[in-house]
Amino acid sequence: MIALTGATGLVGGLVRDRLDAAGTPTRLIVRSTARLARQHPDVWTAGYGDAQALAPALAGVDTLFMVSASESAERVTEHLTLIDSAVAAGVERIVYLSFLGADPHAEFTLARDHAATETHLRASGLAFTFLRDNFYHRLIAQMCGADGVIRGPGGEGRIGSVAHTDVADAVAAVLGSGSRHDGETFTLTGPRGWSLRDGAAELARVTGRPIRYERETEPEAWASRAHYGAPDWEVAGWISSYLAIASDVMDVVTDDVERLTGHPPQDLPEYLRATPDAWAHLRP
Repeated sequence: MIALTGATGLVGGLVRDRLDAAGTPTRLIVRSTARLARQHPDVWTAGYGDAQALAPALAGVDTLFMVSASESAERVTEHLTLIDSAVAAGVERIVYLSFLGADPHAEFTLARDHAATETHLRASGLAFTFLRDNFYHRLIAQMCGADGVIRGPGGEGRIGSVAHTDVADAVAAVLGSGSRHDGETFTLTGPRGWSLRDGAAELARVTGRPIRYERETEPEAWASRAHYGAPDWEVAGWISSYLAIASDVMDVVTDDVERLTGHPPQDLPEYLRATPDAWAHLRP
């Protein structure tokens, strides 16, 4: 039995599609059934931090695909509760969608959450596979404001970003391989790196409107985001994503997508042309 978390989200939903197409039976564990794209014969409602609801949801599960929880101040606690619940339920392995450079001292603050999760999973006694993806191609459009400007302290660093579809293909390949990849870590990236200036140029080409990258200092970035009224940990996550890019730790390209899936990963320009919903807010 393979259980999927995150099936109402982008990557989790794509993984479900791929396993359904392959005829692989799955169980879905979701926070709410309202966002399910279509019905499923085996669905359980449970949040990551709800050990009581997780116990029956995980009963009989052999392999669990674990998408990281929504970004929050409690995310690590929720992750640890899910892992401990999986141990208690007799789950054999967890395939965890982690992040490139997961480290307790990572420049990108939210990557530290993934490091804590990986550490706990290693100590749990469960078999595991870590799929550490780079930033998604979609990020470049998300970084761009409606005014056509990407603002941030990203310097001229480069990003080996990856398409959601390629990540889903890699996850499905691992889930379909049984224990073959137990104990392994893969880094999922696109075929080449690009800078925020490059990304702005690609967005300009596909949208047909002027788009530019405007470098900020770190204090300027804090000031320009103050109007959102977001908590400090969240703003720090936003800004540190740019700082990580500037430091070139995101300039990583591997062949792991092709090794797992048998096909090369999608490049950023190809992704933007094929996925207009990613930049719909930028239409002229």
